[in-house]
Amino acid sequence: MDNNLLSETLTYNGDSQTITHVHRIDYNASTIEDTTGNIIGTFSPRNKTTTSWIRVHGLRDTALIESICKAFDVDFLIVQDILNVNHPCKVETHDLYNFVVAKQIDKNGDIMHLCLVQGANFVLTFAENDSSLFDKVRTAINKNVLHIRSRSADYLLSVMMNTITSNYVAVGQDISDRLDDIETDLMGAHNNDDIGAKIQIQRRRHIDLRRVVMPLKEQFPRLIHTTEQQLIKKVTHPFLNDVNDHLSYVAQSLETCRETLASLVDLYVSNTGLRTNDIMMQLTIVSTIFIPLTFLVGVWGMNFQYMPELKLKYGYPAAWLLMLAIGVAVYLALKRRRWM
Repeated sequence: MDNNLLSETLTYNGDSQTITHVHRIDYNASTIEDTTGNIIGTFSPRNKTTTSWIRVHGLRDTALIESICKAFDVDFLIVQDILNVNHPCKVETHDLYNFVVAKQIDKNGDIMHLCLVQGANFVLTFAENDSSLFDKVRTAINKNVLHIRSRSADYLLSVMMNTITSNYVAVGQDISDRLDDIETDLMGAHNNDDIGAKIQIQRRRHIDLRRVVMPLKEQFPRLIHTTEQQLIKKVTHPFLNDVNDHLSYVAQSLETCRETLASLVDLYVSNTGLRTNDIMMQLTIVSTIFIPLTFLVGVWGMNFQYMPELKLKYGYPAAWLLMLAIGVAVYLALKRRRWM
């Protein structure tokens, strides 16, 4: 990760090709204004009685993102963090706004950079790609679910964070379910050849989810316990506590998944060793049966002129009977010892 303090320019370091576009909602208890487009007058809040949600998809247009952030007095370093898709998840509290860096993770393992800025009467969301993550929040505002339009911006932030953590819960549950399926396959009589690859995929997903959840779990209480600014009202604390509980639940689930992964790796290695031993035993049995037969064939294959067995009338069938008898005897001896 580059040192932001050594650069005065804004650069998006991701690879998303999503064209930057803006969606804005301004609402209060009685009215709502829903507009879309990159030129939406001034990006600053309409007035103190209206809550504004500026929803930005795509981070390629750094000039547009900078103008939006300037309208809400967001610091230059915060803008750099918004454009840095490799930035770790974090929670920061400032005098005029709160800042959250998060990630959206889908069930395919794709990770999308996501940032939220919450002020006294506004919330800014920046998503690296087009995302439907907050579509239900938009629907709730339009339908005024639970009187959301009568509540302040900090409540809107709590709803969005609840949506993000619900995404983490769903991904964590999916990892747990897939690990249970892998365990069932490993305990079955017939193991799939690709189980090792499946374990590695879930291990990668577990690491990605843990890298996202753990910093948020450690830093999220800053929003609840901050006393230096009044951006988070006391009435919103129960909703933020609920988000914190979700993060704790996901963290505990990740610990369980980590232990399960370790057990599955041990079980997979053990099963692989048992299969190898079984194959080696089968090869040993075949070798044990054919060693005396190979000895007899080697003896009778010697090119000596005087070999009494060469002129026997029934020597050939007698040799076959002798070799079959030896093979059957060795097989019965091994079976009696339970080696097969």
